[in-house]
Amino acid sequence: MRKLATMVSLLLVTMVLAGCQTTSLQSAWFDPNFTGGPMHRIAVVAVGVNFANRRLTEDVFAQRLRDLGVDGAAGWTVIPDTARDAPEPFTEAVRKSGAEGLLMVRLLGVDTRTQVSTTMVPTMGPTWGGPMWGPGWGGSWGGTSVWGPTMVPVTQVSQYNLAMVETSLYEVATGRVIWSGNTQTLNPSDFQRDVGGFADVIIRELRARGLIAAAK
Repeated sequence: MRKLATMVSLLLVTMVLAGCQTTSLQSAWFDPNFTGGPMHRIAVVAVGVNFANRRLTEDVFAQRLRDLGVDGAAGWTVIPDTARDAPEPFTEAVRKSGAEGLLMVRLLGVDTRTQVSTTMVPTMGPTWGGPMWGPGWGGSWGGTSVWGPTMVPVTQVSQYNLAMVETSLYEVATGRVIWSGNTQTLNPSDFQRDVGGFADVIIRELRARGLIAAAK
């Protein structure tokens, strides 16, 4: 029985947290003095990721906005790559795009974290060397000896990844931030799939704040 308990322990020690990709909003800030009302056209710019993922992020966000009736523009379609290298040409390109808002999506990094916990689990079957009580007592009580199962400590080690992203909405006319939020995505594995869920979280928050003019 102790061998079985040891085998269970080894299996649990090597268990890795399942790859369920979920994005959650960890913190958010909103400018209470903003009185501009909901925005009808928003340009989306992604930074901190490679060229392909940058364009994918901008495309996904823009499409999600258009699905709601907001005029979403992927940054790469309105801001030349050369204009991203300096503040002046970047600002000029954003203003020429006609966007009321600029949604900046910035990947802060991906962390690998380890969680260690100990739980008590019962061994299988009796550990007392004597015979079971029965059959007059209906065999063993609950499938083990009448003294109850022996509990052994089992260590679980789980590893998981967290992608941390900062997203900010700027008012183009003034250049000020009116909303900003930090999110975490658990176990990112497929960028194209993960960015869709992430976009939904952000856009849902912007709608709740009344910052985008979504169609009813």
